[in-house]
Amino acid sequence: MTSTGVTCVGPGFRSAVTTYISERLPSMPPPKGKRASSKKDRRPKRKVCTFCAERLHDLDYKDTIRLRKYISERGKILPRRISGNCASHQRGLTVAVKRARIIALLPFVAA
Repeated sequence: MTSTGVTCVGPGFRSAVTTYISERLPSMPPPKGKRASSKKDRRPKRKVCTFCAERLHDLDYKDTIRLRKYISERGKILPRRISGNCASHQRGLTVAVKRARIIALLPFVAA
């Protein structure tokens, strides 16, 4: 028996522990401001594939001005989630960039 008259094995033990914890530890206050609630519900705006919007069916590896928009500063090809391209155009873009690199129209690494 403990000093309160509740045994550690009996059914009243759990209620004694929970009241002790709730008395000792204050509950956390609800999040303040607009930012805390919007962080949970935040859904990024879906990017539109620029090639679909311009109705371009084939990507040309010689069009380096357009291809440079999809290469990072270090010379890496930007992923779909950042560039906003659809899957089929992203695959074509990757092939076009690789072809342009082989012919030395685009750099393999940052200059």
